Amino acid sequence: MVLELAILGFLYEQPLHGYELKRRVAHLTGHVRPIADGTLYPAIKRLEKAGLLSRQTEPGARAAPRHVLTLTGAGRDDLRRRLREADGVEISDENHWFTVLAFLGHLEDPDRQAAVLRRRLAFLQEPSSFFYEGERPLGAEEFDDPFRQGLLTIARATSRTELHWLDTTLKALTSVADTN
Repeated sequence: MVLELAILGFLYEQPLHGYELKRRVAHLTGHVRPIADGTLYPAIKRLEKAGLLSRQTEPGARAAPRHVLTLTGAGRDDLRRRLREADGVEISDENHWFTVLAFLGHLEDPDRQAAVLRRRLAFLQEPSSFFYEGERPLGAEEFDDPFRQGLLTIARATSRTELHWLDTTLKALTSVADTN
């Protein structure tokens, strides 16, 4: 679940109170789907119940006490496992992928980081489109509709840019792994 990954990722960096965690998650994912309390706090409770984070109560500055959330050792391990095993929708869905990418640096082994990037690379190298004729993906040049042309042109440019970044980053990670 992308929300849980974001929670674990931000808490990996430092303990946070619920409001600050919600703000950070919203900045990462909220441009697409704002984070409601009814979504965030049940996810926090699930992670707490699973022993992946702990909660300490601190006095509030002007109002009610604040709950500060801290990642446990098991939570740190779980985050690294989730990053290491990212595949399927975490690789193919752009919002999930951006969340994985935001925290992939917490997976400290360059070989394991590269393995995740290679899965994304393999996904991007498969011919695809938002529109198909049978099984054949359709390109921007096949549409008279300027809006579909725009969608496909932007998607193609984004993919090209990401492919270039993946190539450069994989070479750098391979170079780091070779020197270790």
